Amino acid sequence: MKINEIFYSIQGEGFYAGTPAIFVRFAQCNLNCAFCDTDFVRFTEMTEEEIVAEVCRIGNPATHVILTGGEPSLQVTASLCDKLHEAGKVIHIETNGTHAVAEGIDFITCSPKLEYCKHAELCVQRIDELKVVFTGKNDMALYENIQAQHYFLQPCDVGNDAENGRIIAATVGYCKANPKWNISVQIHKVLAIR
Repeated sequence: MKINEIFYSIQGEGFYAGTPAIFVRFAQCNLNCAFCDTDFVRFTEMTEEEIVAEVCRIGNPATHVILTGGEPSLQVTASLCDKLHEAGKVIHIETNGTHAVAEGIDFITCSPKLEYCKHAELCVQRIDELKVVFTGKNDMALYENIQAQHYFLQPCDVGNDAENGRIIAATVGYCKANPKWNISVQIHKVLAIR
């Protein structure tokens, strides 16, 4: 498997924000979003056994493992999930939803890119957390019929303080007018941690 990095931090976004977790960042993605912050050039080939060993080495006693990317569903297998479960881990995946996820995933965060990329149609069968990268100009009708347990808008960080302020205000306004949606603040950026 092509692994960009494995590190131990806290989940900075969504329903589990603040939870200590080991992140396994997979290289490669089938989409090309302008705001993506993943380095797709650098990666290390690792076996499932090597991934689990590294997760256990750096992250004990944490139980949550976040499979992220890139697009992890392109590489994650049921056998990797079995090995992580055998090591006592709870498995989360952060996916764009364009590929089915492997059996054994405990919590699925889907961040669709319907507005940003061609061929980004959803094909996941279960979504625990729907997270929309929000610019204030989104066509929210695209997301209203997607079934999930939790709904989050995440203000898009465009690297410009004035524009970020406008986006945050639009996000707050939308959530207040549509209380099904909650705000996901990237607290790892606020805390200046990885």
